[in-house]
Amino acid sequence: MKYNLIFGHKTPDTDSVCAAIALSELKNIINEPSKPYILGNLNKETEFVLNYFNVTVPEKLNNVKIQIKDLNYEKIRPFMKHQSVHFAYFNMNENKLRTLPIVDEEGNLSGIITMKDIAMSLINTDQKHLHTSYDNIIETLLGKNLLKFDEIIDGDIIVASFEENTLRSSDIISKNSIVIVGDRYDVIKYSIEIGVKLIIVTGDLQVSSDLIDMATKNKVNLISTGYHTYYTAKNISLSKYVEDIMKSQDIMMFFEEDYLNECKEDIEQSRHSKFPVISKDKKYLGLLSRNHLINPKRKRVILVDHNEMNQSAEGLEEAEILEVIDHHKIGDIRTIIPISFRNSPVGSSNTIIYHMYKENNVEIKKDIAGLMLSGIISDTLLFKSPTTTERDKDAADNLLKIVDIDLYKYAMEMFKAGTSLEGKTMEEIIYQDFKRFNLEYKNVGISQVFTLDINQIMSKKEEYIKLIDNITENMDYFILIMAVTDIVNEGSYIFYTSSKERLVKGIFEEEDVFQGIYVDKCVSRKKQIVPKIISALKLIRQ
Repeated sequence: MKYNLIFGHKTPDTDSVCAAIALSELKNIINEPSKPYILGNLNKETEFVLNYFNVTVPEKLNNVKIQIKDLNYEKIRPFMKHQSVHFAYFNMNENKLRTLPIVDEEGNLSGIITMKDIAMSLINTDQKHLHTSYDNIIETLLGKNLLKFDEIIDGDIIVASFEENTLRSSDIISKNSIVIVGDRYDVIKYSIEIGVKLIIVTGDLQVSSDLIDMATKNKVNLISTGYHTYYTAKNISLSKYVEDIMKSQDIMMFFEEDYLNECKEDIEQSRHSKFPVISKDKKYLGLLSRNHLINPKRKRVILVDHNEMNQSAEGLEEAEILEVIDHHKIGDIRTIIPISFRNSPVGSSNTIIYHMYKENNVEIKKDIAGLMLSGIISDTLLFKSPTTTERDKDAADNLLKIVDIDLYKYAMEMFKAGTSLEGKTMEEIIYQDFKRFNLEYKNVGISQVFTLDINQIMSKKEEYIKLIDNITENMDYFILIMAVTDIVNEGSYIFYTSSKERLVKGIFEEEDVFQGIYVDKCVSRKKQIVPKIISALKLIRQ
């Protein structure tokens, strides 16, 4: 079953992760199959929230590029490698197939055969020797089982056209012979005496009980067919195993997880027309052709808590965006058809999703209510952020009635878990809540670190400044800002690219700026820092 992929931005935070899970729950209830994903590792705050409400961590999504598994390739039923060439030919002809996949008993791809392979096998291979199963011969010749002692028949084909005396005086027939014979019962008797590998009696002729008893005693395999001797001799070689003529080396095949863009050129330039598709454990899945590359099925995605390409999943341009639910400024997401784009000036994406539940008259379960409440608390800093609206507070009040917890106590526990920097490298701390923006045609990076103890950062101030400068240069940022936000005192300590001190003065409207400057009441990246950067960049362009 195909489903929608719902995910937040590349640096998952509590609001984006909880929004993806809550929206996925809603979509499934209203019969829009969906699954939540994350694009990166969870931070400690979000881990705390999911553990608190006993919710499974969503699967990590690497990208949304078109893969071979997204194509509507042919699910052609494979053939077992020990089935007959005749049966394969009949199936291909009946179903108008040019290529047939061959698998082993475990479903692993063994090879492929084409009509050309069958034709060439009749010309180029040894038609005298036959190694196949008794049952394959029965199937190919529409035969009757008279006596079967061996599962495998391995011998040289002889059409008994000589007199019995001639055969007795020569070594034409031996124990290794597969004898094709009509109503020459003396030849049948002689063949039984020798103990040949198999006797095929043509013309649907009866074999006497005496000869049956004799063949039983000598353990000689016997088959009767309605075909005449000529047709039997002409077609018996088609009873050989398909593995004897299949192509098993240098097959151009693709894994279902392969990306279309990486395979497309190989497919288009190949002289072959069909290509097997296999799973990662090499099980056969189907056959791919060039026609399947036309209008491939794209992954159906819904974005929450972001609407900028550089914050979203890799390969988003190859996906079909169905919907966007966000509370940030309008970014650069583009679509080729109209979509549902829900953008509201509220403090949390979960506030929007709460109202979507109400609009659809869907009851909110306790664990989902807990996630949405956590998302609102996190993004509004327990309603201290200037992004907070009355809609956020109203949604939180109603969700709190469902969850029934001590809001302040829970929020402090959540913030404490989220602000812990223990065991993290400086780079991990910078990137744990990091967003890349293109503002006024400039690449800008903004990291926000929440803390209850600024000394954890200040004690390594010079090292953080050096790291910020290195990231700015190596990742081609015009400026990088790390805002260390003190949740209790409602302000942020600002660290920035060393060479951009003049720009920082304009951003925060301060005459005297320095690394780690404290900006009171600055707690929102979205509503305070980003707009200030845009304004400052506009001034330097003038």
